[in-house]
Amino acid sequence: MSFVASGRGFAPWLVSAGCVLLAGCGPRPAAPAGPVFGASFQSLSNPVFVEINSGLAATIKARGARLITRDARFNHQQQMEDVADLLQQQPAAIFINPVNWEGIKDSLTAAKRKQVPVIIVDAPVSDPDLVLCQVASDNFEAGRLACAALAQAKPSARIVVLHLSVNRACIDRVAGFKAEMAGHPGMKLLDIQEGKGSAEGARPVMVDALKRFPELDAVFALNDPSALGALGAIEAADRNGQVTVVTVDGSREGLAAVQAGRLYATVAQFPRDIGRLAAEKALAHLDGKPVEKDIKVPVKLITRANAAGFRAEP
Repeated sequence: MSFVASGRGFAPWLVSAGCVLLAGCGPRPAAPAGPVFGASFQSLSNPVFVEINSGLAATIKARGARLITRDARFNHQQQMEDVADLLQQQPAAIFINPVNWEGIKDSLTAAKRKQVPVIIVDAPVSDPDLVLCQVASDNFEAGRLACAALAQAKPSARIVVLHLSVNRACIDRVAGFKAEMAGHPGMKLLDIQEGKGSAEGARPVMVDALKRFPELDAVFALNDPSALGALGAIEAADRNGQVTVVTVDGSREGLAAVQAGRLYATVAQFPRDIGRLAAEKALAHLDGKPVEKDIKVPVKLITRANAAGFRAEP
């Protein structure tokens, strides 16, 4: 087991895992080397979550362990079942990207009962006492930056927000957007609608908003997929260039839309850093080291002015 060949010797949790793998008698299928970690994501259709998972997996693999990842497909009940299944596999720790920031409590309680540490990634939960730590982008700042960019482009914007209100990261983004908007009295919020965090969910909502609000000339979408869905509706309505869209993620698709002039701005996250930091904190805890409770990863505003020099992670 090469992962123990370090200058500091065996970490206790690795020794324990090794003993479990060697225990028993008689022939049996070869067990995978190293301890197991679990991860449950809202949806792996979002490239940001794919990159967070990549950051987790690379860091965990470097330690000689392996990661089992589950995709909830934005289904809260599915995520609860996925976490229950992961807990049955006696993981060293579980990483959760919650579909519902309040509804995940039962799963967190079950993990705590089994003494399995939980690290929340990207979207904080309503019961932080039940988790080891939370690693997420500075979502309040992301919303604030998006609004500041929109205010510069369109000081009298008439805005619809495409929300995902069961997700704490999105709640924080809207809070940051509103806080910045308070300093721009010429801007007006027309409505907040549930865009479901996906292109498929955002498009029909945007179609409806365009019909109900003829004065609508700006959109704040909570992530790149929903922004791209909104753009599809705007372009289908022949409103190209009339509705300014700002969003959060900084994905490859979002960056391309900014460079093409379709999106005005996206606030970039750094998902591989989120995954790497989350894995590092889990490993540090299992090594008996103290871990910070709330870790915020910086974000960066991307517009056409600086998009060419920015490399998107996903």
